[in-house]
Amino acid sequence: MFIQTEATPNPNVVKFLPGRDVSPDRALEFRTIDEAQVSPLAEGLFQLEGVEGVFFGADYVAVTRAAAGPDWSALKAPVLTALMDHFTSGAPLTRGEAAQADAHAGGEGDSEVVKEIKALLDTRIRPAVAQDGGDILFDRFDEADGVLWLRMRGACAGCPSSSATLKAGVENMMRHYVPEVARVEQTL
Repeated sequence: MFIQTEATPNPNVVKFLPGRDVSPDRALEFRTIDEAQVSPLAEGLFQLEGVEGVFFGADYVAVTRAAAGPDWSALKAPVLTALMDHFTSGAPLTRGEAAQADAHAGGEGDSEVVKEIKALLDTRIRPAVAQDGGDILFDRFDEADGVLWLRMRGACAGCPSSSATLKAGVENMMRHYVPEVARVEQTL
């Protein structure tokens, strides 16, 4: 098995591509070892010194290292070993139902504007940020003042360029295609 690695715009996150599906149905994010208990792979990665976050995309694993922890030259090999061991073992990605609420899901009670926002996120924005090892989820839209709240995950969370991504990229696109959006803010 050969696992490729890619740098991301976030210097504390590396994207690992195992050459197979990881979580094709939905992205999963783990920010603590307690959250990771539903996933043998995430739990194993959190046991490595310096791992601070794990994000499963459709075909990749993005690992966040602690800024004060070991650098990537020391951490990359143990992460690769944990990934290789997991994928060659045939173990499942999650134990039982890893029920993480996806704030982006739903839609039956959504207004037409919210449906437009979510469609634009799904078709244009989320695929672009997935290339960098992250994800952006809809949190809420305040129709009274036009503020769209989004949550950054994976490599996008805590990335030095995330503010620029939100303002220069996402906000401009949203305002162009959905005029009801006045500005975009990040949910922390």
